[in-house]
Amino acid sequence: MAHAEDTQIDRIRLQVMWDRLVSVVEEQARTLVRTAFSPSVREAGDLSAGVFDRAGRMLAQAVTGTPGHINAMAMSVIHFLAKIPLPTMRAGDHYITNNPWQTCGHLHDLTVVTPVFQEGRLVALFACTAHVVDIGGRGFGPDAASVFEEGLHIPIMRVIDQGRPNETLFELVRANVREPLMVEGDIFSLIACNDVGQRRLLAMMAEYGLADIDGLATHIIDATRQAMTRAIAALPQGTYRNRMDVDGYDTPVTLNAALTIGGGKIHVDFAGSSPASKYGINLVLNYTTAYTAFGVKCAVAPEVPNNAGSLDLITVSAPEDSLLNVRPPRPVAARHVIGQLLPDVVQGALYQVLPQCVLAEGASSLWAVQLRGLPTGTYDADGRNSAAFEILTFTTGGMGARPMKDGLSATSFPSGVRGVATEIVETVAPVIVRRKEFRPDSGGAGEHRGGMGQTIEIESAVGEPFAVLAMFDRVHHPARGRAGGRPGAPGQVALASGQTLRNKGMQVIPADDRLVLNLPGGGGFGDPSRRDPERVRQDVAAGAVSAAAAARDYPAPVPTTE
Repeated sequence: MAHAEDTQIDRIRLQVMWDRLVSVVEEQARTLVRTAFSPSVREAGDLSAGVFDRAGRMLAQAVTGTPGHINAMAMSVIHFLAKIPLPTMRAGDHYITNNPWQTCGHLHDLTVVTPVFQEGRLVALFACTAHVVDIGGRGFGPDAASVFEEGLHIPIMRVIDQGRPNETLFELVRANVREPLMVEGDIFSLIACNDVGQRRLLAMMAEYGLADIDGLATHIIDATRQAMTRAIAALPQGTYRNRMDVDGYDTPVTLNAALTIGGGKIHVDFAGSSPASKYGINLVLNYTTAYTAFGVKCAVAPEVPNNAGSLDLITVSAPEDSLLNVRPPRPVAARHVIGQLLPDVVQGALYQVLPQCVLAEGASSLWAVQLRGLPTGTYDADGRNSAAFEILTFTTGGMGARPMKDGLSATSFPSGVRGVATEIVETVAPVIVRRKEFRPDSGGAGEHRGGMGQTIEIESAVGEPFAVLAMFDRVHHPARGRAGGRPGAPGQVALASGQTLRNKGMQVIPADDRLVLNLPGGGGFGDPSRRDPERVRQDVAAGAVSAAAAARDYPAPVPTTE
């Protein structure tokens, strides 16, 4: 009996330490948010942070962060270990890379890995990733013909060598980017982020009398794998398929998935998807895997922790040099445009297995608005050009309706990032956001209505033209509804003067005009005829649905709002 009690106490102690480890990595991530220079990191949380064992297995991730960063970062530490083996690591080291094929899928994402030493022995590793506003080259957009045009490539190397900054690397970075202060500041923020993580971990180990975290790591991985295995075993075995056609760059592309449940694992094969594009909307396999695994896990086991124990049971394949598995030197800068649609693809297959756990398709892919000032011939005494700037801000369309609830409006799923506040945008860049409001009639009709998109208008604050590096989707292929729900409204990109713009590629906004973005809505769920007429009336009263659209889409009579 005493032995059983001791075992139970050990389990409780391990769970307490596991929870503590999660709080450590969340503080790690919050440090990055507090110290980052780029608004996309500081304001929107476009980042990831996590702790790894000495084998490079992710043990815990911060809640703050995006699946594309977190799940891709989970596969990245092994590449650092291959380049810089454990015996060659030293206290005070920090390592960095932005290799798309080894980390998070494009050059704008910098990943820093830091070893943790206790009394001279390496006990763990911390990693974090952030999207920097600029990395040189053509900039954050889909126009490049190869990865060489997309910016500065930093192979795995020491950014801090036993406490000393690699000044050669920092000089190269400053010389190759448009916003050197901001990018250099973000690199030091990544370093500070891992420094906080390792200090908190060492304090935790001292408190619990741990010489290492190997036993805790084994418990975390084993317990998570067992929980994920049980969730998969409860599903009907077999192969389920789904296909989605999306906008692409200049021609539509197909995303084709065969999801197989069996042998204690879930495998997703993307054979039949479109070949690689000549533009930068391609994905490397680790980014494809990151968002595919997230889409699967949301439906199958949302309560199971996200670490190596659960991620190892979701595997992904795609034909080499297809759109979802390109090789260098294919361009990949705007990989999120396609990658963030993959949860919709795999959940379309899972709908056949878990119809009450899958939402309708949504806007899904962020409308990441990268704006660039066009330098004029006027410079101040310090050599600065007032019209030149570079800013990335995130905007979001509507989520798909859920089986029991309406979709959320202007909410980012699956990325989870926050929108950047208008006040921040106007402070960082010489632009004015003239309009930012929900877009009526954009949510797809259904028993449960899709979430609304939004309308945004942006103009120059200094009377100069500026450019948008457009990378928007769901313009020609709107989000589809499920179970009889109707599609959401497609997106639109235009000028206030009426000219329609392309949804991909760099385009100039004239000084006397405005950029108008109408973001797509989410698809509806269920037959619209089953929607409660009172809810329709509430939609009309709130301005979410016009009276004309209500009369058209919902068969029950809808009185006026007088």
